[in-house]
Amino acid sequence: MGEAVKDGREEVIQAWYMDDSEEDQRLPHHKDPKEFVSLDKLAELGVLSWRLDADNYETDEDLKKIRESRGYSYMDFCEVCPEKLPNYEVKVKSFFEEHLHTDEEIRYCVAGSGYFDVRDRNEAWIRVLVKKGGMIVLPAGIYHRFTVDSDNYIKAMRLFVGEPVWTPYNRPHDHLPARKEYVDNFMVNASA
Repeated sequence: MGEAVKDGREEVIQAWYMDDSEEDQRLPHHKDPKEFVSLDKLAELGVLSWRLDADNYETDEDLKKIRESRGYSYMDFCEVCPEKLPNYEVKVKSFFEEHLHTDEEIRYCVAGSGYFDVRDRNEAWIRVLVKKGGMIVLPAGIYHRFTVDSDNYIKAMRLFVGEPVWTPYNRPHDHLPARKEYVDNFMVNASA
């Protein structure tokens, strides 16, 4: 067998297991020694990822194909930084509360960077760094949270199927159908 072709996603999306430190949420929180997580492992948890051309998102054929194939008909932008987001510190803290959504969360980083933390099958936190050009899809029902990194800036394209619905359900909300479906699809019947 030949070597796997590197697709460049690792340059804009990296993941690792987090330490248990209570330090600033915007720090990397690597374990010692560092314990990285592959994008394939994230995919086993339902987290999809792409590397796209953030400088040309308006005309990017790859983005167009993803939107068409996945039914992402609505798009807007969100800038998370002290200058653009009212009540910045309060909002950043609220984004960091563990929650789930009943729809996918699709974020395409067109500038800056940020962390999306997801739980693995053993409830350990995996930190996913998304930089300019990285796009991720968190499946409906996955417990997660978001924070900016120490640069305090991300501009993200938000994509939705139909009209945007962004209702966070803080943990625990295991009774929701989206959570039950997620557990059935990615936590119980997962391959070893």
